[in-house]
Amino acid sequence: MNCQNDPIPKQEKTEIVGIETQQPEPQPQPEPNPDMPQNPSNIKILALGDSYTIGESVCETCRFPEQLKKGMSEKLKNALVTLNIVARTGWTTSSLKNAISNANLSTDHDLVTLLIGVNNQYQNQPFEMFQNEFPELANAAIQYAKGEKKNVIVISIPDYAYTPFGKGNKAISEAIDRYNNFIESYCSQKGITYIYITDITRKGLLEPNLVASDGLHPSEVAYSRFVERLLPVALGKL
Repeated sequence: MNCQNDPIPKQEKTEIVGIETQQPEPQPQPEPNPDMPQNPSNIKILALGDSYTIGESVCETCRFPEQLKKGMSEKLKNALVTLNIVARTGWTTSSLKNAISNANLSTDHDLVTLLIGVNNQYQNQPFEMFQNEFPELANAAIQYAKGEKKNVIVISIPDYAYTPFGKGNKAISEAIDRYNNFIESYCSQKGITYIYITDITRKGLLEPNLVASDGLHPSEVAYSRFVERLLPVALGKL
């Protein structure tokens, strides 16, 4: 959703650099845990979306891609985890398509997340436009994920009806359901991972701490709950 007079975030890339230490003598190593992924040397994440990805009205480290990067860095202790975000408040599927075409993105990302569509609904754009453009964005996400759909996670659209701004408007929820049902069906048909987080945001009126200070977007707490679902799936893809 578009918030006027807000600064438009720039595309970002953040890195966590591991520091190697020398041991005076070789030390015995524990047996690898088969339940944990083996630590690769470098992990590249690309997050595509709108205000829900750039984290409107929360701090830079509070948005879900940054929390996901932090969680992966903590689990993959010897890895260098980098994050590239292509997202802005108010972007529709058309906006994201145009931004991607101009971003000169590399195709070697280990994980790509895609969360888009709320502004198509909010701006009352024809649903058919979303039906046509979402598959194009999903294919682009696969392209930038080494051409592997297994490296892509599509995230459901949050429901802003359950915020002070939305005031429990059932028509908003019904519209969001329509978009999410299409996304889920498409991902199921194409074998793309789909993570449903909308139910978390639908607690926003009962749990005000899930809503950011602007009364519209998810809070750091809400994004942390997103990541609780995203992190195990993301690690399983490495």
